[in-house]
Amino acid sequence: MTPRPRKPSAEAPAPPPPRAPEPDPAEQRPAPKGTRKTPAQKARGTAKAADAAKAAKSPRASRKAAAKTPPKATPKTPKTPKTPNPSKTQPPPAKTPSPVTAVAASPVPEEDQARLLEGTHHDPHGVLGAHPVPGGTAFRVLRPYAKAVSVVAKDVRAELRDDGDGFFSAVLPLPAAPDDYRLHITYEDAELEIHDAYRFLPSLGDFDLHLIGEGRHEELWKALGAHPMTHQGATGTRFTVWAPNARGVRVVGSFNFWDGTGSPMRSLGGTGVWELFVPSVGEGELYKFEITRPDGTKTMRADPLARHTQAPPANSSVVHESHHEWHDAQWLARRAERPAHEAPFSVYEVHLASWRPGLTYRQLAEQLPAYVSDLGFTHVELMPVAEHPFGGSWGYQVTGFYAPTARLGTPDDFKYLVDALHRAGIGVLMDWVPAHFPRDDWALAEFDGRPLYEHEDPLRAAHPDWGTLEFDYGRKEVRNFLVANACYWCEEYHIDGLRVDAVASMLYLDYSREHGQWTPNVHGGRENLDAVAFLQEMNATVYRRAPGVVTIAEESTAWDGVTRATHHQGPGGFGGLGFGLKWNMGWMHDSLGYVSKEPVHRKHHHNEMTFSMVYAYSENYVLPISHDEVVHGKRSLVSKLPGDWWQQRATHRAYLGFMWAHPGKQLLFMGQEFAQGAEWSEAHGPDWWLLDPAYGAEPDHRGVRDLVRDLNSVYRGEAALWQRDTDPGGFAWVEGDAAEDNVFAFLRYDAQGAPLLAVSHFSPVVRHAYRLGVPDEFAAWQEVLNTDEARYGGSDVTNPDPLKPEPVGSHGRPASLRLTLPPLATVWLRPV
Repeated sequence: MTPRPRKPSAEAPAPPPPRAPEPDPAEQRPAPKGTRKTPAQKARGTAKAADAAKAAKSPRASRKAAAKTPPKATPKTPKTPKTPNPSKTQPPPAKTPSPVTAVAASPVPEEDQARLLEGTHHDPHGVLGAHPVPGGTAFRVLRPYAKAVSVVAKDVRAELRDDGDGFFSAVLPLPAAPDDYRLHITYEDAELEIHDAYRFLPSLGDFDLHLIGEGRHEELWKALGAHPMTHQGATGTRFTVWAPNARGVRVVGSFNFWDGTGSPMRSLGGTGVWELFVPSVGEGELYKFEITRPDGTKTMRADPLARHTQAPPANSSVVHESHHEWHDAQWLARRAERPAHEAPFSVYEVHLASWRPGLTYRQLAEQLPAYVSDLGFTHVELMPVAEHPFGGSWGYQVTGFYAPTARLGTPDDFKYLVDALHRAGIGVLMDWVPAHFPRDDWALAEFDGRPLYEHEDPLRAAHPDWGTLEFDYGRKEVRNFLVANACYWCEEYHIDGLRVDAVASMLYLDYSREHGQWTPNVHGGRENLDAVAFLQEMNATVYRRAPGVVTIAEESTAWDGVTRATHHQGPGGFGGLGFGLKWNMGWMHDSLGYVSKEPVHRKHHHNEMTFSMVYAYSENYVLPISHDEVVHGKRSLVSKLPGDWWQQRATHRAYLGFMWAHPGKQLLFMGQEFAQGAEWSEAHGPDWWLLDPAYGAEPDHRGVRDLVRDLNSVYRGEAALWQRDTDPGGFAWVEGDAAEDNVFAFLRYDAQGAPLLAVSHFSPVVRHAYRLGVPDEFAAWQEVLNTDEARYGGSDVTNPDPLKPEPVGSHGRPASLRLTLPPLATVWLRPV
């Protein structure tokens, strides 16, 4: 795997934030005029004398007197009462709540007040809200900006006593609190009436908490994060977050002017989960969690399970509720009919942000499905779409694991794109990155003040290649976070497959580490047993929950059993990792090494093209020509090849023909389908202008694209090319030793034994009457594809007529064909 470009220093980890961190200006909703005082005004003691007198009674007066100025709420506009119509029966007029006089004061205890104001209270619901006490019901409210607070219900209205520091309380002569009481809050020049957030029972069930505690909540995204809902008759949003090391957590956002003093969350037992149901907050609101660390400092964090985020560089989470209606039921019903390794599977790899720069998800939905369908690819593979702060990382440094990047639209917009691809008959794979995460101090790094998602051992936490942090796969909650994330993309976004990035870096404790920089496992080995267990659990869970989905490993070593079932133990003592497919990095490296040599030197590297068949059936393979091979000075595919422009394009076409015929599935990165000469850049994407008819060399590039279309068309129609990709009986060499001729010839067989003959010739000469042994039961063979055809930009050396086998033994077979081999070309033939 090519190292990803590191983020610029601006995104490097910052020192711990100050005690009261402020969100980015882009995240803040401006407070209405007159609602907030500047620090200078506060320092000058501009609070009213009455407030100062009340504050003086409290030992916290020196800390909090006149500390805050109330936010200006939007005043309610009274509705104009309708004139009664005597001709109609009218309901009785609504009963005006009767004023109730408080019988006693019941202020929040001193210790609880201090902890609430400092943001370190684990059970604010045990103090605030309504509670039975001798003589009635105590109501306690924390509204630091309020001038007055009253309790309002159907038959009750009572003003609470101002206890100072934003606390209000009273004991009312009521046997119990009304089920639907509200708070009428008076600010400096506005009033509002809301539900009391602290009258609600926990909105997260005991079973959810049990599963979270066990690390087995397979639908974690439904339990944690921000969820609009109706709870105990009130509409609002439930906020939940896992922060076991926090001394306190408060939710802040656009709905409370980014001040969480009045919104402390409660800790739900020993699970480490904090929860708060906030009435009247709905989708579209921005939010974060203000966490008090173990050392008392504070940090403002985005939600790890946010389903929507602001577009970078802003980084707040966004309350989201999906409204997309899917139209791909037929696709989902069919996709499990055949396993991926026994089905046609050719993949077009795409970086969405640069495929057509500037397009949104919905605009891409109008163009990408049509383009991919026209070229005949069965799937697209999307480079990471999860939210990431630095575009230059191409998405491989993720901060929002549950949110599609907001650069291109909303989560529903991304669903619309997936839906459109499915309706066009195209499967959707996406790159998934559970190997590491960046150090941004508003995201996962030391989330609650201590290592949480990363390993507590610094040697295990720091990723040596990319300046990022590695997940602690041994922690059950972290493993749950990632396993559920894999399920989330497959279930909520109907993703058909996950290509798991950088698997090798996960499997080995000594990956990119020198001696002394790593610690062996309990058996004294270098295998990361925690990562092995995580990958096995992830694969088993995804395959159980999402029929028809395939997982694909980018694994660059010879780890045994990457695509073996998890319950089948291999010679190394490990069960299989359970992936469906694995990238064949060895084939990619060797074959590119061969074709990049001058033809005269290729005979010395002949084995680089044949060696892949030694291990071709050890795993279920994908043959990848991916983005990693056309960046960072590696040059585009056609530019790697020697010779003049004609020879480069001819070799490019011949190589694609060899690749599509070789056992394994195919993956081709965007731009390589029309022989783009420049390296890929995420800043401008493919050079589409090469296909402009006004460009003089346009036919050269269009010819290569036409070949890719025909490769896919013939491939999908010839079961011999895909049905037995993992069965050694589906392949036989005809000529694997013709190093002097630069020729490779082999037979592929389908499940019924029908053959296809593939011949690749990597020399710039024409070879006439070239003899190749073939089965003798067929009367004639017909050329079905020739990469040297004129319409592809070739020299048009073909075998137009059926070729009849001669009873001349060759290559161990009783019959043989004599055919013409075009220069730098691949030819496919099948029996007539």
